[in-house]
Amino acid sequence: MITRRSLLASVGAAAGMTQIDPRFFISSAYAQTAEPIIFLSAENITGNWDPTAHTTLSQKNIEAYVMGYLSRTPMRPDNPDETNMELAESITLLDGFRLEIKLRPGVKFHDGEPFAAKDVKATFEYGALPDRPAQWYPGPTDSFEVTTPDDMTVIVDTSKGGYAASLFIFLASYLPMMSAKDIAAGPNGPLSQRLNGTGPFRFVEQRGNDTVLEAYDGYFMGAPKVSGVTYSFVGDATTRILSMLNGQASIIERLEPEQIETLTGKPNITLSKMVSVENKYLWFRCSKPPFDNPLLRKAACHAIDREIIYEVLGESGSPSKNFISPIKFGYIDLENYPEYDPEECQRLLAEAGYPNGEGLPELEYITSVGFYPKTKEYGEVITALLQEQGFPVTLNVMEVAAWNENLYDREGGGPGHMIDCGWSTGSPEPDLVLRTHFHSSSKRITGLVDPDIDALLDKERSASTLEERRRIIQEELTPMLADRAPALSLFTSVLVHAMRSDLQGLFLYPDGAIDASKAAFV
Repeated sequence: MITRRSLLASVGAAAGMTQIDPRFFISSAYAQTAEPIIFLSAENITGNWDPTAHTTLSQKNIEAYVMGYLSRTPMRPDNPDETNMELAESITLLDGFRLEIKLRPGVKFHDGEPFAAKDVKATFEYGALPDRPAQWYPGPTDSFEVTTPDDMTVIVDTSKGGYAASLFIFLASYLPMMSAKDIAAGPNGPLSQRLNGTGPFRFVEQRGNDTVLEAYDGYFMGAPKVSGVTYSFVGDATTRILSMLNGQASIIERLEPEQIETLTGKPNITLSKMVSVENKYLWFRCSKPPFDNPLLRKAACHAIDREIIYEVLGESGSPSKNFISPIKFGYIDLENYPEYDPEECQRLLAEAGYPNGEGLPELEYITSVGFYPKTKEYGEVITALLQEQGFPVTLNVMEVAAWNENLYDREGGGPGHMIDCGWSTGSPEPDLVLRTHFHSSSKRITGLVDPDIDALLDKERSASTLEERRRIIQEELTPMLADRAPALSLFTSVLVHAMRSDLQGLFLYPDGAIDASKAAFV
């Protein structure tokens, strides 16, 4: 029999750190250098540059350097709904079903083509096609209509879909604007071969694990002060921190708690910490036995003591009692969120037909190593806690590329029975998590098909006002998710970056994206 004390002793206590303001500014008096930013990423990329062809976070972060967005959402805890215009000058609701977008004039894509209303129309329509792996819009292309009264005006009409046009307000900050010309060539054309954006850095080439970007002199907000960005996949956390210490790296991400302690106080290194838009989840494979039974899923949730996980994570995680981050629209601490309760776990196991776990098949729990902090360590904790309650679980720890290959649902159910993964989306829009994962039209990781959950997702999407939508999410939808338990949100990630102290002017977003348009080495 394991004990809470032996569990904690086996994984070790995480080191603490002091909270540091993530916003860094630069004086205009600082001189520009020709040096590029060297960013070491914890995740690999797919090799397909079409923004709608993947959900890989590292690649979304590369897009943030190159691509332009109608708006940006800083997503700070004190004002999670804040929206700042970028390629749009204004986004205005004309009525419940119509949204008007006025575009910024004089913007050009990196290939020299002017950015105009036709590009927004093509992006919206392409990004909502049912065959795109990353569907970010409230419904398929045939559920809304986009018209372009002139080159700088876009009207989105959602009356055909019966849902509010206001859903596009938060989504406008997430899918990057693509060229209509690129989209017309199809998913196997230029879209898949390179990025063509309006952002401060231009895509140059891919050299093995290195994505090479250079400063774009024609950027509408002024040419960047650094010469470019080299975004490199380095899957080993130790290698990343050694590169930071020896000056080879400008920025590294997703520090382990003990690495934070190592770097704290170093005069040439600055740390940044922020509560992120990403929750980490234990996803159940709901499309195959035995976790097609919600009673068994909920029993597993009650077997997990998340307080121990918080001890393992230290400052890398923040408590969460919902399926979305606290900086998502509609967040609330759920009263019925599953907590550690061995007696309730055993009651549900018996009700599901597996008293004390008897009769359960061998279960595989998949996690990764090298990307998210402490996944192996808290994976061992979760495995031990489930075993204590009678779940015959084996932990399978994979390197990042292999884990990515095993992540998604497929015919007959995804690999394993449970899998660890975060979900980070650079917008306050909650449906980028909720609808993506829990509506039967998507399935994504869980493979869930639940008509009751579908009905509530459709209901909140169709609410006539944001306040009514918030109420449905908080009082109906997320409580039902807590009851049906297609996943367990373990915690909200705290993003920790380390960077050279002489690199200033960065703005870090809580999904891991970085605005380096005003960055400089000083």
